[in-house]
Amino acid sequence: MLKFIATDVVVSKGFNNNPALRYADDGSSVRFRIGKRVYDKRAQENHRWININIKAFGELCERIKKMKLDEGSFIHVEGRYDEDVWEDQTTHETNRAPVVYLTEIEYAFTGNKQNGNGDNASAEAKSQDNPQSGQASAAPQSQAQEHPPQQGEMPENFTGFESFGGPNPFFPQE
Repeated sequence: MLKFIATDVVVSKGFNNNPALRYADDGSSVRFRIGKRVYDKRAQENHRWININIKAFGELCERIKKMKLDEGSFIHVEGRYDEDVWEDQTTHETNRAPVVYLTEIEYAFTGNKQNGNGDNASAEAKSQDNPQSGQASAAPQSQAQEHPPQQGEMPENFTGFESFGGPNPFFPQE
């Protein structure tokens, strides 16, 4: 098995004006492509796109439906890089193509440019609204701004540095 991780990738457009996400008739699986723009000095305008096929099954398919992904959505994915094998219905030839079988998916907010500067302000706002987003709430930060630590005072929950014993060979004590 080859583990595959891609961050800040975009859900690619569907081929020939088809939908970006193609669900199976029974809804048990979904196929889509992700893309990432990369620098290439030999390509036109010094960049090109890398596209990867993605397949998801079962609970991940349901999660993707709830996420309401569409073309242009920025996501992080994790999965198993493998090879998809199928037989062409007309020529009966065996075809092969690389594919990632999805094991994890989440939103990547770095692609959101609604506020004009592309920062993660919207991600912070959403994490406050949705505590299950996996990101820490910004409440402790606001408390820290109300009562900033005084010089020499340790911030809350900081126990300080404890060495493993013995002198540090990089910074010998004088």
